[in-house]
Amino acid sequence: MHEIVINLHIHTRYSDGHGNHSDICKAAIDCDLDTIITTDHNVLVQGINRYHEYKGKKVLLLTGEEVHDQRRDPQKNHLLVLGADSEVSTFAENPQELINHAKSAGGLTFIAHPIDLELPLFNETNISWVDWSIDGFDGMEIWNGLSELKTVIRNKFDAIKFGFFPELIAHNPLPETMDRWDKLLFEGKKIVAVGGSDSHALPLKMGLFKKTIFPYKYHFSAINTHLITPKRLTGDPTVDSNIIYSALRKGNAFVGYDLHRNTRGFRFTARSNNCFAGMGDEINISKENVTFEIILPDQGEIKLLRNGSVILSNSGTRVIYQTSEPGVYRVEVYRRYHQKRRGWIFSNPIYVQMV
Repeated sequence: MHEIVINLHIHTRYSDGHGNHSDICKAAIDCDLDTIITTDHNVLVQGINRYHEYKGKKVLLLTGEEVHDQRRDPQKNHLLVLGADSEVSTFAENPQELINHAKSAGGLTFIAHPIDLELPLFNETNISWVDWSIDGFDGMEIWNGLSELKTVIRNKFDAIKFGFFPELIAHNPLPETMDRWDKLLFEGKKIVAVGGSDSHALPLKMGLFKKTIFPYKYHFSAINTHLITPKRLTGDPTVDSNIIYSALRKGNAFVGYDLHRNTRGFRFTARSNNCFAGMGDEINISKENVTFEIILPDQGEIKLLRNGSVILSNSGTRVIYQTSEPGVYRVEVYRRYHQKRRGWIFSNPIYVQMV
């Protein structure tokens, strides 16, 4: 199996971001990413999916879009549409219709920043997802780098501190988001978890002082989505985009906070008799046990959850756990960074079914 590191939910000058595609690709290469997916607001920038080369390395640029109803006030229900072959933002008014048309266009749909609170200090309104009557979407952003910022800023001093030291922002996905995800999984829905940077590279100007707040390089070195695939990337944009979107569709992935220690090498697998399953897969059991294996690239506080509840907590780099209980199993890993316990790895589930 092969690991592909992607960063998604990126804004460019085509909407409210402040970088062009070439500069963004250079930043991604500097951060050793394999693929980036830009998602400008309500515009699908077409005809630019290709590899970019820089410093003898390359990154695959793919484009999607972040769709929301611009006439709605406040503008809730933001949806990431990835891999669609046509523009679908004209259906933004009705989230279910939007999902249906995105699927018809060959796209994947992920709820963006499900919980996105207000920040009165900067006149930012609550833009959380509110239409939970929808069905058929592929997944959701369990960790959004920009949304979390709203939860840690209490005053102007905090805003300045986190602007200059963004590495202090991330703690973990919002508990309300994780609760919603676990609820959907418990209901039997296979909802794929991804991490989104929501990067804009915001310019700040105070007199003669100029600074880019939360530059692309910061976001690209922080919250990423790691895909586990049976095939390597080939260098052909069409073939490789299919590899990437197939892994995203299946949930063969985990979310890693790579800033304080790169999460490459994490694995969460299950075996039962001659059957093998990875993240996003199903595995069937009858009388025999299923054996889970969790492997980390470094020491961490490991938590194994079943149906949203912690059933095992351990520290180290490897855990073996056997059970005969069906359920939805996923992993969370934490580490200390800058004197605080912070989320490091959040896996997609393995679905254990009794036959």
